[in-house]
Amino acid sequence: MLTSLRSHWPEYLMEGAELGIFMAVAGSFATLFNAPVSPVVAVIPSSFLRSVMMGCTMGITAISVIYSPWGKRSGAHFNPAVTLAFYRLGKLQGWDALFYVLAQFVGGLAGILLVAAVLGEPFTSLPVHYIVTIPGAGGWLAALVAEFVLASGLMLAILVFSNHDRLHERTGIFAGMLVALFIIVGGPISGMSINPARTFASALPAHVWTAFWVYYAAPPAGMLLAAEFYLQRSRQHPKTLCGKLCPNAETRCICLDCPCQDMPTPAERPQIDPIER
Repeated sequence: MLTSLRSHWPEYLMEGAELGIFMAVAGSFATLFNAPVSPVVAVIPSSFLRSVMMGCTMGITAISVIYSPWGKRSGAHFNPAVTLAFYRLGKLQGWDALFYVLAQFVGGLAGILLVAAVLGEPFTSLPVHYIVTIPGAGGWLAALVAEFVLASGLMLAILVFSNHDRLHERTGIFAGMLVALFIIVGGPISGMSINPARTFASALPAHVWTAFWVYYAAPPAGMLLAAEFYLQRSRQHPKTLCGKLCPNAETRCICLDCPCQDMPTPAERPQIDPIER
């Protein structure tokens, strides 16, 4: 444990900060798009259009975090379910996975508390109310199914793209696009969490624990199923996996047996003469 802490504490802090930033952006823009005092609500009365705006905002935020220097180094999981899936795939040591998860919970909560302190009542009161994730009109069963399907779909896409010879550098773009789409589609059903730390960060200060178990059971189960499916497939077609959402050779990688170590850095890549293009 101490060896992992001494060696990888910067990555743990980065993971926490990444989810904290994501939650702070989510809380700020949810207030801008939905709080009754916001002029946006009067200008754009359609809740669907505002949800599209919210989805696009968070998709861009996810892409920005993934491709940030911190995201490139830690792997930009900022989700315990993603971390558990990569642990199942043998890409993280046990202590690294544990400290990643702890950092994500702390970071997510810090992001929400920061927004609450800055924005106050427009953020903490209804309809924004700390952006808590609760089941929609379909109840907990619909939320359970939605969270499971969305989580498994996101994780499978991450694994497919991040370990593709030509598309791995664009994994973060695909992941961000899916986040945007899932917020628009899944928001009315489950609040679109697919992240236990994200749900906890909102539920604790809001004191809202409605169907809380759904958001702890479905996302890890969905992502672990996707990891298991990919693992079985990779046994038929052996290939070294990467434990990052943005495989790169620019930064240190704490993943086990990672192909990033063999990837050329940007400076090492062959330069193509513009005339020859």
